[in-house]
Amino acid sequence: MDGTADSRIYDCADVPALDFDPFLRESLQHAPVSRIRVPHGQGDCWLVTRYHDVRFVTSDPRFSRDILGSAAPKMTKHTIPLERAVSYADPPEHARVRGVVAQAFGQRGIDRLRLRAQLLLEGLMTDLEAAGPPADLIEHVVSPFPLQLIGELLGVPAADRARWCAWTQTLFTRAHDEAAAARAAQIKQAARDYFGQLAARRRAEPRDDVMTVLVTAVDDGRIDEDELLALATLLQLNGWHAVRNNAANMMYALLTHDGLADRLRARPSLVPRAVEELLRWIPHKHAVGQPRVATEDVRVGDQVIRAGEFVYVSYVAANRDGEVYEDPDRIDFERQGPPHIAFGHGPHYCVAPQLARMEAELLLSNLLTRFPRMRLAVPAREVRWQTDVVIRGPVGLPVVW
Repeated sequence: MDGTADSRIYDCADVPALDFDPFLRESLQHAPVSRIRVPHGQGDCWLVTRYHDVRFVTSDPRFSRDILGSAAPKMTKHTIPLERAVSYADPPEHARVRGVVAQAFGQRGIDRLRLRAQLLLEGLMTDLEAAGPPADLIEHVVSPFPLQLIGELLGVPAADRARWCAWTQTLFTRAHDEAAAARAAQIKQAARDYFGQLAARRRAEPRDDVMTVLVTAVDDGRIDEDELLALATLLQLNGWHAVRNNAANMMYALLTHDGLADRLRARPSLVPRAVEELLRWIPHKHAVGQPRVATEDVRVGDQVIRAGEFVYVSYVAANRDGEVYEDPDRIDFERQGPPHIAFGHGPHYCVAPQLARMEAELLLSNLLTRFPRMRLAVPAREVRWQTDVVIRGPVGLPVVW
């Protein structure tokens, strides 16, 4: 699409704390299927924001995720996934690759992991007690918890995990110039090399971890080596970064909205529903993900997206759709209505949503129970937030109890 007068520029400027992005709000209310221009790439693209339209686009096979090699408009100058990532695959290839780890990240696999996760969390909460008060909740608990858990699942040695934190933070920060894009490319190559070496070790010495599962799948011919490297990298990156930020955002919301934390302390059984509502309400993604390309003309809402045009969807906006959710800006732990789509929709639904849910439920229930008087150690306005990032979250959460 060429730029035209009716396209709007979306520069994805930083938004304070967990405020809802005003561009997305305007789009949702007045231009639910609209042409926009984003900072990088060529030409315009479409942005779809309403709940039912987002579900339609993300499940209709006429919108393809196979965009490698195209000049697709982008939010950042670099691309985050490795080539051959499942993110770029359409069905049935997409399902073939995902199926390799389906058992490990299915509900039974996560249920088996819960006891180990609980033990890890208890140790981290003990570390928090020893460090403060005051202490940084993210540094001592919220960040190391998913890092240790995904590291153990994949088989990444403890000594290597800090390196992955640094790599991940760079890849999930928007690159605005060639130097930043080159740095991201170097990190992606380093990640590819790292998992290539780890895969070789698992071939020689198999263990009870996901890397061994992936190696076995390559040797059986179900996936190839490039798909292994891309999938392992995707799991490691999202298994820490997304959970770290979402959990931190949840705790910030509970500590800054009067009565929410006390409600969960009084009714611990409400925690799973609280997690679902917070996943809906928190505007965690500060971007609009990865685009799709129309393979033929398709009508979406009252617009026709032509073959060859790129389209983004906003799950964040869809989760605040007032035509679907009554009073969508309010956090309501007993909300009725359709399920949120914070984990996506359609074939490209999140690979490990049950793991993320389990981690969030354990974090909230354990922290609220063990620290019944926990509160922010500083005024909410003094909490520092990451800037220029793809997934929003506080830098730290200083707390007392």
